[in-house]
Order: sequence, then structure tokens, then C-alpha cells
Amino acid sequence: MIIHVVQSGDTIYTIARQYNTSPQKIIADNELQNPNELVVGQTLVILVPDQVHTVQPGDTLESIAQRYGTTVLELLQYNPQIAYADAIFPGDQLTISLSEEKRGPIRVLGYAYPSIDRTVLMKTLPYLTFLTIFTYGITSEGDLIGIDDEELINIARDYGVAPLMLISTLTEEGTFSNELAHIILNDQDVQNNLIENIVRNMEEKQYYGLDIDFEYVLPEDREKFVAFVQNVRNRLEQEGYPVLIALAPKVSSDQQGLLYEAHDYPALGEAANRVLLMTYEWGYTYGPAMAVAPVNRVREVLDYAVTEIPREKIYMGIPNYGYDFILPYVQGVSRADSVSNVEAVQLAEEVGASIQYDEVAQAPFFIYYDNQGRQHQVWFEDARSIEAKLDLFSEYGFLGVGYWNVMRYFPQNWLVLSSLYDIEKVL
Repeated sequence: MIIHVVQSGDTIYTIARQYNTSPQKIIADNELQNPNELVVGQTLVILVPDQVHTVQPGDTLESIAQRYGTTVLELLQYNPQIAYADAIFPGDQLTISLSEEKRGPIRVLGYAYPSIDRTVLMKTLPYLTFLTIFTYGITSEGDLIGIDDEELINIARDYGVAPLMLISTLTEEGTFSNELAHIILNDQDVQNNLIENIVRNMEEKQYYGLDIDFEYVLPEDREKFVAFVQNVRNRLEQEGYPVLIALAPKVSSDQQGLLYEAHDYPALGEAANRVLLMTYEWGYTYGPAMAVAPVNRVREVLDYAVTEIPREKIYMGIPNYGYDFILPYVQGVSRADSVSNVEAVQLAEEVGASIQYDEVAQAPFFIYYDNQGRQHQVWFEDARSIEAKLDLFSEYGFLGVGYWNVMRYFPQNWLVLSSLYDIEKVL
């Protein structure tokens, strides 16, 4: 796997000649919508096949996988141009294996809403170990507020991906309710009712495990939160369900702020089977312009986390989005627009901007001016920034990574991930 950064004068044809591959393969692998309009600073992932199969009449992905001693899911990983299983035709060139040696295994968790585009979902599932469906709500009586999740569960299982049920205190307004959390954490009857409802729902829906996302918990509920997670785990382990908890990105045990104070890393790390570190949102909707997950800031969280939680329990969060910030930043007034990583490159092409790369944050960005004369700064992820984050995963020896979220397809992420690691399946 080679990451090529587009230079002035590059074309898809000169790049293909440079790496002794075809323009069509680069276009297909990176799913370029307008390959004749490359952006200076844009990344392209060049896959180097070790073995290639030319599809013959009567071939299926299953028969090809059997012939080469591989799996259909691995064929889908190495050939992202296949929209869904068996969408292959005679003459197609399929990559069977890559020349690069893998670093080792990785578990990959992706978050999705029930409304995810089904084509995006099916193109993403070959790269996932778990799919967490966001989110079940909770009432003050401990009842569940359901979601339309059956189809996603069934599709996930068809791809060998384990579906995780998620509960959170998120309200219909899109904010986390610490008042609701306080009731659940302090009223044992409500808590017991909630736990039994969770078990019943997981059994009925055939979920694999549970993901808990309680954010902005009141500091005085810190110990009660740990007790709740332990209670959930004790009950769910009786039924064979693992429990994962999402943790705010802390850098010290005494970090101030409502997001952090009730997230007791060592206690919650012991209470849950696994944890996800939410290492993103430094750059956020209402904040100043900066990378969503600058590697230098992420590293601070990881350095603290490994002193409190066993590495083999940790999933490191990775963002799958960026922000378009308007400058200058005015606190309480400024509001950035979320953009997908693919849309960011398309926007750079439309406004004639060159993409730059911040070596400290290990993230791409560009600047442009809109028709009102306002300056914009766009931060997003590309193949380089994804590789930098995956380097952290390997360096720290974690169990896996978790993507928030997989609603918008980002081809280069999956090319880099599947080139470097063997993606584990638990089903």
C-alpha cells in the first residue's frame, strides 16, 4: 500500500505510470468521482496486488475464494469496487492478495444510525468486527425507547459482523441528560427494570453485546455510575453478553469539566469488559478551527489511559468526518458545518484550494474564501491521517479501533486499514 500525495502537474495517468498500475484501478480503488480534476495535496491510495484473478464466466466470489484459499469478505475488502456480493462480471480483475505483509490483527467497531444508506452499509461491513446501532433511549422509569434496528442487525450478521445494542441518555433534542442519568444511577428499581429490559431486547433482537454511552454524568454520580456499569455487566454476563463503555478523552484523573469528572478510568475500565476512548472532537461544531483528532492531543489521552486501563481492553476512537470552519472564530456565535472526508476534497476542487498537511496534528486542511468574502478553514481526514492514527493503535498495543461514525463512506480509510491489518471477526 502506497499513499501518493498529488503534486502540481500530476494526472491520474502519470501517477499510474509512476507505480506501474492502471488509471482504472486507482480510480476504482479510491472511488474517484472526477479523476480528471485532482487537487494538489490530495491523497491517493495505491494498492500493490500480489495475486490477481481474471473473472471467468460462471465464477462467483465464493468459488474464487475457495480456489485461492481465502474468504469472500477478504475479496470484498481488497476489491472495494464490488458494490455487493457477486456483483462481478467476466473480465473483471480481482485482487486476491496484497504484496505487503500485514501488521497483525485488529478489531474494528463502527457506529451507525438506523437510517444509514444500505449501499454504504454493505460496502462498509466487510471491514467491521462490530456494528453499534445508535441509539436506544431510556425513560425515567427504566423503559427503552426503541429504534428500527432489525434490518441492520440482520444485514450485519449476514456479513459476519456482530451487532451491538447501544443505550444512552441522549434526548430527542440531541443532548445528553444528566438528570435522566441521575435517576437511573440512583434509583435501584428503575435501574433493575432497565437492565431486564436490555436483556430482553438483546435476546429478542439477537444482539451480540451492549455499548453504554452516558455522557455529562454529574460529578456526584461518579461512584454510582461505576456501580451501574458493574451491575449491567454482572447481569449480562449471565447471558453471555459483553459490555463496552464509551469514555470521554481524559488526560488526567482529576481533569475538570462535566464531560470528564464522572468518567473514572480505572474503575470503569475494571467494571466493563471493554472501553472505547472517544478520541475525537477537539475540533467541533462550536469550537475554533482545528483538527477533529490531532494526533498530538490524542496521544495525551492514550498516555493517561494506559496507566489506568489494560491495553487489551481498549478501543481507540477515530473520526470519519471533518468540519468547515468560518474565520474569525467568535465564541458563542461561530458554528462549523460537518463535511465528509470525500466532500472535503470535492470542496477543495470546487474552490480551487490546495490541501496542506499539519505535521503536528497529522491532519489535512485547506483555506478558501466564500462569495461573501469570509475565510474558511476546512479540517478533515485523509489516507495519511488515518495511517497516523493506526500507527498509534499499533504503538500502544490496543485491542481495536472504533469509528464515529460510518454513515458516510470513506474509501481511503478502508483501503489503508485492510492493507495494514487482518480484520478480526467474532461471529
